[in-house]
Amino acid sequence: MRTVAIACQGGGSHTAFTGGALQRLLGDPGHRVVALSGTSGGAVCALLAWYGLLTGGAAEAGRLLERFWEANATTTLSGKLANAWLVGLARLEGRVSLPTVSPYAYPDIAGGALTDLLTRHVDVDRLARLQESPPQDQPLLLVGAADVLTGDFKAFSSRRGEITVNSVLASAAVPLLFRAVEEEGRYYWDGLFSQNPPVRELADARPEELWVIRINPRSRATVPTTVSDIADRRNELAGNLSLEQELYLIGKVNEWADRLGDPYRRIEIRELTLDLGADLDLASKLDRRPAFIRRLVDAGREQAAGFLAGLPS
Repeated sequence: MRTVAIACQGGGSHTAFTGGALQRLLGDPGHRVVALSGTSGGAVCALLAWYGLLTGGAAEAGRLLERFWEANATTTLSGKLANAWLVGLARLEGRVSLPTVSPYAYPDIAGGALTDLLTRHVDVDRLARLQESPPQDQPLLLVGAADVLTGDFKAFSSRRGEITVNSVLASAAVPLLFRAVEEEGRYYWDGLFSQNPPVRELADARPEELWVIRINPRSRATVPTTVSDIADRRNELAGNLSLEQELYLIGKVNEWADRLGDPYRRIEIRELTLDLGADLDLASKLDRRPAFIRRLVDAGREQAAGFLAGLPS
């Protein structure tokens, strides 16, 4: 049975795709997950998958992912109106200059809402107990964030007892939407600015394969020329920057392993990439319409099934 580490890239609502993909990947008996990592929305999915695996197996992990994304979708009239306003404003911002408001100028609505949503699906006391003297074969969980003041990259680790709802909130704290999140006396922003997602530390779990669930496409067919398309591509490139660097490092280690053998161990890298066409723009990463979320979750499951079918036996 192959051992795998799964790295989940961030990308707002687009990571509903990751939730669907993980449901299918975790339910397959042909491999054993030894580590998970994630940033932002990818960190949320990685947390739910890890917590579910440890508390009830793959079925529980799949149930938590399904319930979280159902709960995250906007269903009330006020929620739908707010969602339409936010997404519309984001699209307008890609075309004209708009005034920007600091998240410190109004109550911390976004942070409070995400915290509430996470604590409805994860028991914080049980989460802490799972990290107390864990068995050697317990999967590793890493969550990426960026220290606002020092610029340090932070990968919160379950092996150091650092995974909390607050550290996952820190990983998802997009500037101008969230306030910086304090954890252990330090202040953090979204892991997009550090590791998106953490990859190199996954080697500590000694996986045979690394599966990357990629939200931001690596390439585009045409040069973006409109303001909105340029903003989309800039966001994609920024989101991929650290990932490409860390995958390059893994690739170099693989080259050494091929030439030198021990102590280097080759890690096969495979990628599963969100691909739903041109209607996925930067603004849609904020979109929480139920039909849109469902489309992404279903696409994740479908593409993961194809991914598994294509694995060598």
